[in-house]
Amino acid sequence: MHKPDARRNFEPAYLALLENNQLAARAEQAYQHMADCDLCARYCHVDRFKTIKGAVCRTGSAAVVHSFGPHHGEEDPLRGTRGSGTIFFSWCSLRCVFCQNWEISQKGHGHEVTPQTLADMMLQLQAQGCHNINFVTPSHVVAQIIAAVRIAAEQGLHLPLVYNTGGYDSAEALALLDGIIDIYMPDMKYGDSTIAHRFSRVRDYVEANFAAVREMHRQVGDLQLDQKGIARRGLLVRHLVLPDNLAGSEAVIAFLSKEISKHTYLNLMDQYRPCYRADENPPLDRPSSEEEFSQALDLARKYGLDRLDHRLAWRRFLG
Repeated sequence: MHKPDARRNFEPAYLALLENNQLAARAEQAYQHMADCDLCARYCHVDRFKTIKGAVCRTGSAAVVHSFGPHHGEEDPLRGTRGSGTIFFSWCSLRCVFCQNWEISQKGHGHEVTPQTLADMMLQLQAQGCHNINFVTPSHVVAQIIAAVRIAAEQGLHLPLVYNTGGYDSAEALALLDGIIDIYMPDMKYGDSTIAHRFSRVRDYVEANFAAVREMHRQVGDLQLDQKGIARRGLLVRHLVLPDNLAGSEAVIAFLSKEISKHTYLNLMDQYRPCYRADENPPLDRPSSEEEFSQALDLARKYGLDRLDHRLAWRRFLG
């Protein structure tokens, strides 16, 4: 199995911007975007300083955080031995009928935080020994994240930043994040935009998602690991296998193999279970089967993707 060489003397990307006094300018630019918001691929153009009416993310000028702490259930290169330092943002720009965290994404459970409070969370996670700072569902709070990273970096933050996204990110947002994010971890939920519209209430998901993944890979390349197998920089993709191949796994896997890299680190996930409103939307009202997951693994073999995260997947892949 091919493994890109790790950078021996790792330094997170955002420290270079901090030294050049560019982080503050980048944060200011991001906040300007919120006045005519184009920070996710919905392009609602709401002035989020004045209202959240019309904004699917239902988030104004302040980020809303549900919880934060070390997470030991993430991918192997993220969790390591001390956990991934996750910060769970409330609300979401998607409306997935099967969302497993719907209380957070659809109900918005959480509390508003200032950039200083968000920076304090990052520094606490670093002090607890986490391997990285993992922003979960960050697409609608890009400006607030950049502002907080500047504060935290000035106070000694030196961990890699993970952008853990549903994959519906705008080109404008990714341009703002260039040179700030070290590890992009997008979902690739669907290979068909019609299916995406039906089950996630979003248009042109595949077109936006594929364009975003191309840009993410252009910025950070294939996933690089240190000598202990901990991620330092690069792209890590998640793809959840859905019943009746609703996720369009072949289209996603073929895209990664042909247009991104055969060395893309891919987490093929077999844990789909009906949640939220899935019971109203068959065939999502049943778990995905072992056979359906095996078919996705066969596709990974067919298209030559050689870096899979799931341990069960590897046993099957190598068998």
